[in-house]
Formats: sequence, C-alpha cells, structure tokens
Amino acid sequence: MNSSQQQAELITQQIIQELAARGTPFSPVPQALEIPIGISNRHVHLSREDMDTLFGSGSTLTRMKAVKQPGQYAAEETVTLRGPKGQLANVRVLGPLRRATQIEISVSDGFTLGVKAPVRMSGDLERSPGIEIIGPRGSIKKTEGTIVAWRHIHISPIQARQSGLQDGMEIDVQVAGQRGGVLSHVVVRVSEDAVLEMHIDVEEANSVGLRNGDCVTRAMTECHDG
Repeated sequence: MNSSQQQAELITQQIIQELAARGTPFSPVPQALEIPIGISNRHVHLSREDMDTLFGSGSTLTRMKAVKQPGQYAAEETVTLRGPKGQLANVRVLGPLRRATQIEISVSDGFTLGVKAPVRMSGDLERSPGIEIIGPRGSIKKTEGTIVAWRHIHISPIQARQSGLQDGMEIDVQVAGQRGGVLSHVVVRVSEDAVLEMHIDVEEANSVGLRNGDCVTRAMTECHDG
C-alpha cells in the first residue's frame, strides 16, 4: 500500500469515528472495485508433524518467493501426491507451516489422482478425502485434507467498508475480454493485513482467459450472504 492509499484509509477511519461519536450511522455507497487476480496451482500446506515426517525432524521450509498476502510464501520444497489412480510430482509446499495439513488441487487433478475433492474454503477439511504425500525423507497417508479451493477475495477492513462488503459475503465479479463473463459465489474474506486480491485456480482462470495480475470488477448484481 502506498502513502496516498494509507492517507485515504486514515481519513476514512477518522470520518467513521466522528460519525459514530455523533450517533450517525455510516452507510457508505459501494465504490467501484478493481480486484487483481492471483492464480493458484496445486499446492500443499504442511503441519509441523507432517513436515518432520516428510523432510526430517526439525526441518524448515526454504523461502523461494513471497506471495502477495503478507507472511505467506512459496517454498523450495516439493512433494509427490499419490492417489488410488495416479500421482502428481513436484507439488509445491507453501509456507508458513499450519496447524493442519491441507492439500489444494484442481478438479482435473482429482481425476488424475482418483479422489473427489470438494470445493471448500481453506481450513474446511472435515470429511474431505485423504491422500498419500511423499517427501524425500518419508511419506504419510492423510485421512482427510484434500480440497478444491473456493474462489475468494482477500480484502482489508477499510477497503471492505468503502466497497460495501462484509466478511463471508458472496459476490459476483465481471471478467472482461473475449472469453470473459461473470463469476458468481466469490467469497469475501476480510482481515486486517490483507492485500486486495482474488484467488482462483488454474482451471477457472483458463476458462475465462485470466492471467496473474489481470483485474476483475465487482459485478453490480445481487450479493449473497455467506
């Protein structure tokens, strides 16, 4: 965020606080919102315990490059995923380590592996299929944790208020271009340190001709509560 954006957010906060002190509700008119796209390929988030099994006790992830959301990064480490029908090699591990291991694949990856992964928000792993993960020092057979990531938007509280958005809402976004269209049921995720970005997987991006860094806009159609 540049200094102009920071100053604008600070002024907005001051206005909201002054209105609240006067007992005047703040009901912003939704602003037009251009949302950069971040395309996710298949990847894995590991717990400490599973990291030890796959890469050795006390091993740590080697940062390869940062991703847009603060504190997150792509690691040098990769694993192989093995399912009932096939396997996928060189699947990137993303850091930092998490409380629970999560495997994010595409629908077509599921066909290759022989697993039917549900479309879920990150962290919603209950009753999702398991899979075998193979690393250089060992392997593990997970009983759950494999999902197809639900398309979603990361946004800060200030930007959300300015745009009339709330955490958990589902909105529609408009994709321009020859293969463009409207993507529905995009979940809004509001967090203090979020950088504005919409996450979709490779298959979804290809279907509407999107590339990393392209922008979509909020379609001014009915919004749905999440």
